[in-house]
Amino acid sequence: ILFTTVPVSLAFTHTRLKNVQKISSSSSTCLQMNKKKKKTGGSRSSASSSKGFAGALRDLQQNTFPYTGSIRPGKQSPKRIVPTDKDIIFPDYALDGVPKATPPLLPWMVDVKTEEEIIKMRAAGKAAREVLDIAGKAAQVGVTTDEIDALVHEETLKRGAYPSPLNYHGFPKSCCTSVNEIICHGIPDDRKLMEGDIINIDITVYLDGYHGDCSEMFVIGDTDDDAKELLQATYDCWVSAMNMVKPGRDYKDIGGIIEDYVTPKGFTTVRNFCGHGIGSVFHSTPNILHYRNNEPAGQMAYGHTFTIEPMICEGVAKHVSWPDEWTAATADGKRTAQFEHTLLVTHDGVEPLTGKLPTSPVQFWEENSKIHKGIWLGTG
Repeated sequence: ILFTTVPVSLAFTHTRLKNVQKISSSSSTCLQMNKKKKKTGGSRSSASSSKGFAGALRDLQQNTFPYTGSIRPGKQSPKRIVPTDKDIIFPDYALDGVPKATPPLLPWMVDVKTEEEIIKMRAAGKAAREVLDIAGKAAQVGVTTDEIDALVHEETLKRGAYPSPLNYHGFPKSCCTSVNEIICHGIPDDRKLMEGDIINIDITVYLDGYHGDCSEMFVIGDTDDDAKELLQATYDCWVSAMNMVKPGRDYKDIGGIIEDYVTPKGFTTVRNFCGHGIGSVFHSTPNILHYRNNEPAGQMAYGHTFTIEPMICEGVAKHVSWPDEWTAATADGKRTAQFEHTLLVTHDGVEPLTGKLPTSPVQFWEENSKIHKGIWLGTG
């Protein structure tokens, strides 16, 4: 799940720290998780909300909105419930949709995790990976994204965790499912997956007070060669960026590695959403921009935990926001892809806390990668 940078209107990408948080006084780049100020209670409207004038207006907006690609919003099921009679720790926004944590004063101030916190984050990351693998196996022709969300919800609870996206600034579901031209924050609904679709499933779980966040692409049946090239380039630029993570290196340099890899291949990298620090708080510093930049995000150090999650597009990298105020689609309707890990900076490299397990499926982009063949499990 992500952050967003100006002038965009949504994200939890990978998230709203505040309506707008400046990265530096000398820079025009901002974090912006919410274009509109939230009402107390934090819950956004959904397709399952009560009708009336507001409901009719939403229907009108959805019916007249100039969607850019083939995907349209479907019907949403009611928001799923996390029982309070189980030993599940709830994040501070679970009931009212409003995160309570205060972001650091400066963008280069990054929380250093203790050894105890690292152990808890490994557990959260492993749980998130297990849930993502299960969700990915369920992504088949004829399955709805709502059915995937129901499975994600159930499997998260089985692990004693809370599905982090649920009610985060009012988000109505337990995961994000972004199909074809949807860049991020796709809301699961009753649309059935079709042969040739590509889907990003974004999973975050909150276990024992800490978040584990990861996402992966899945191909529904088979797809065309252009989509396969997009998926391969997205995966390889992501691994290239993760390979450079090491104490003493600048966070700002991650973006240049990603942009320099995909641009010669004819792809673009989204600028309005970015990776983020993560731990007991869902989204914090550092802010990981996936394009060349000079933002003062600080240097990597042992104990830092954050996500890298580039969104790469076939066409333009600009986006449009759907009337649901969450879904971000490419402005030209062309396809987009994304991968994400929660990463830990180690003494001499990087460890993916959401890394694949011996039981995880191996995808074609891992087998064919020019950067790292096989499953990537970190460096050092």
